[in-house]
Amino acid sequence: MPKSSVIAAIFMAAFSVLGPHQAIAQSFPVKPIRIVTAPPGGGADLVSRLIASAISGGLGQQVIVDNRAGGVIGGEIVSKAQPDGYTVLITGSLWITPVFQTDVPWDPIRDFASISLPSRTPNVLVVHPSLPVRSVGELLAVAKTRPGQLNYGSGVAGAATSSAGDLFRVMAAINIVGVPYKGAGPAMSDLIGGQLQLMFAPVGSVGAYVKAGRLRALAVTTADPSVLAPGLPTVAASGVPGYESAIMYGVFAPAKTPVAIVNRLNQEIVQSLKREDVREKFFGAGMEIVGSSPDEAVTWMKAEMERLIKVMKNSGSDIRR
Repeated sequence: MPKSSVIAAIFMAAFSVLGPHQAIAQSFPVKPIRIVTAPPGGGADLVSRLIASAISGGLGQQVIVDNRAGGVIGGEIVSKAQPDGYTVLITGSLWITPVFQTDVPWDPIRDFASISLPSRTPNVLVVHPSLPVRSVGELLAVAKTRPGQLNYGSGVAGAATSSAGDLFRVMAAINIVGVPYKGAGPAMSDLIGGQLQLMFAPVGSVGAYVKAGRLRALAVTTADPSVLAPGLPTVAASGVPGYESAIMYGVFAPAKTPVAIVNRLNQEIVQSLKREDVREKFFGAGMEIVGSSPDEAVTWMKAEMERLIKVMKNSGSDIRR
């Protein structure tokens, strides 16, 4: 029997024993994997690079980070990609964007297969030192006496840092103005320069400015105090009950990606997150390890979308752009 026929027979035997999806997973991956994510410099880009480096050895293939415009565009690229596991998305806003932005051309549940929630980072409510407040309560008091006069930096619609400020404004029932920016970096520059009065920014990006006295930290946005922001109270415990907003990063494949491939990618990610060297890199960047299963990821995402939508409805506000 020709060698090619022997190889084909072996493959067909494995295919019949394992089933189509398992057989595919046994050979996956056979070429480089592409991670589509936001532009360089942001949290999603950092998470993508840390994960790409951590899982390439276990997969035996190069994992390439492909920086695209964040928000809608990255989701559109991956939702339309072949569902074969070779194109995945890492983002911190897939479930947020449809809540805060209109005309999104994909659905976060219908058009994607959740792989894992690898990590999250708290936002910190920071103000410019010229603003005479040292607590959330004092900030709320000033905002109520100066309606429409305080500005907060706001990223692109549907971004996690943008929604944190929008949610705060709605839940605190105050009139502060979101100033849109293309990214958190330019907004941070204007906050430090005094053009903005406050901002919700990832904990890893503000520590040096707080220590130098160029910004003042008031509270952390997670439901519970965070070891990444020692000594800071939560926004919820400081005057806005029920407030919670953290940047949760997720890894997603196109819908209909075989379950066996989704599970293989999840296994490599979760195992890599247990390594001490990888955990130290995430913690050093201001991120907490999560490492969820695919089912846990989609369950959390659905619950978070429902929570945000409920807040909007209860407030009587529609802050979509």
